[in-house]
Amino acid sequence: MNVKQTLLILAAAAMSACCCGEADKTADVYANLPFEMPRVERPVIPAREASIVDFGAVGDGLTLNTEAIQATIDNLAEQGGGKVNVPDGIWFTGPIVLKDNIELHLSNHAMILFSPDQSLYPLTEIIFEGLNTWRMQSPISARGVKNVAITGGGVIDGNGDAWRMVKQSKVTESAWKKLVASGGIVDGTNWFPTESYYRGQKGATDQNVNENMKTKEDFEPIRDFLRPVMVAIHNCDNVLLEGVTFQNSPCWTVHPAICTDLTIDGVTVRCPAYAQNGDGLDIESCKNVLVINSSIDAGDDAICIKSGKNEDGRKRGIPCENVIVQNCIVFHGHGGFVVGSEMSGGVKNVCVRDLTFSGTDVGLRFKSTRGRGGVVENIFIENITMNNILTDGLLFDLFYGGKSASEALADGDEGEASDMPFKPVDETTPAFRNISIKDVRCSGARRAMLFNGLPEMNVENVKVENAWFYTTTGAQINESTNVSLKNVTVVPKQGPALAINNAKQVVTEQFICPEGMETALIVTGSRNEHIQIGSAQISAENAQLSPKSEGKVAIN
Repeated sequence: MNVKQTLLILAAAAMSACCCGEADKTADVYANLPFEMPRVERPVIPAREASIVDFGAVGDGLTLNTEAIQATIDNLAEQGGGKVNVPDGIWFTGPIVLKDNIELHLSNHAMILFSPDQSLYPLTEIIFEGLNTWRMQSPISARGVKNVAITGGGVIDGNGDAWRMVKQSKVTESAWKKLVASGGIVDGTNWFPTESYYRGQKGATDQNVNENMKTKEDFEPIRDFLRPVMVAIHNCDNVLLEGVTFQNSPCWTVHPAICTDLTIDGVTVRCPAYAQNGDGLDIESCKNVLVINSSIDAGDDAICIKSGKNEDGRKRGIPCENVIVQNCIVFHGHGGFVVGSEMSGGVKNVCVRDLTFSGTDVGLRFKSTRGRGGVVENIFIENITMNNILTDGLLFDLFYGGKSASEALADGDEGEASDMPFKPVDETTPAFRNISIKDVRCSGARRAMLFNGLPEMNVENVKVENAWFYTTTGAQINESTNVSLKNVTVVPKQGPALAINNAKQVVTEQFICPEGMETALIVTGSRNEHIQIGSAQISAENAQLSPKSEGKVAIN
């Protein structure tokens, strides 16, 4: 083979396939990582294209285009893959399935609008809320494929209002009256669109899953309750979501599960604040992940890391690991950045940098409960700005009960710190440890932070450094071991700046709170050990120690 032939072959190969996006766009996100991880591989899509119009699609917002869109995908897939172009228009459709080497590309003024006709979405087996169960087919799905992408500048709309229940407390009076007048079923302060949905909600044994049902036939009578995740990408390799707006989902919005090499770059996720289970990004048991340059406004948790729930999650045993979340902004949401509560397969090696939260229920939210099992470790968080946080700026809650933090507060679920009983440690005991948080700014939250570990498995090895919190109440550390607060400022409007209950090896260095507080520190419980308080504003005169804590607390 001569040089000319070799060059022609190389040129042809270069033309036959292309990486989605620029290969070096994300180079800076790997700088100064506190753990080793490979660069995330972007999908390679063959350089052939087809428009959905060529297969009969009509963008008038009325014509049902399911067959035309799927035919475009299938035709390209049979040729080895390529780019499916969705031009300007409103493309009304039922569920579509992505395949190997397919890029779904929306033009800047394209909208894919999914039909609210639930008969178009058959029941299918799926992972949801960390459990193996049945739900309606997702509007967009991909299973077991490689090299798949959704890109462009358009909008994907799930028509979610047609699917969801609504809580009266989350909408205006006029909106509630309109819902009630439309039909459906009202049970107290909850509105349900159909009898089928209502039966499903009442029969749920674990949040939104009925574990007593096993077969498709079991689930069919409550199918209206089984709202689909809008974008479900499961067991896939080399996945890219870039530039697109995902909005108004029936349930969770984007749910990649058991994927390797996942990039989410420059997307917008929008769900109304009242959207029941309207999560933004739920990344479950994925490996090698980038979430960057994105904006989320959610009805539930915004950016959430998961790894399965309870026995199903432990049997699966697939952690979520090697994750970078950087340069994102979150508006409404139950939590800005969240780990759990489904974390039974473990979460490790997560780097979160340069995030802004405005108006979320909680800023940084870690949640689990007895029965989960799993270990969350090696989490590194840096440069977080938050304001108007409804409850906690920083929350570790191992007593999660299925409610948002604001709902739990409104329902009076928060108990007083006390000597809680131990329970045996086994595979169902969750653990959170080795977590570093620094450079945090919080202006306006109900409470600065809450560490709420289990007596038998404390939250362990947490460092908070270079942070300030202007809040209604101060920081509370319960059932935690080896906690370091260095150069942390807490300015509460009421109560102590710092309360500690049954904690061990808690060290504060340069802890700053307002001068002249009548009570700056409270220590309660009988199991405190080695508490060292370094603060110019805290002294024996403005500290309250329980009788069994005396001699266990040193104030410098």
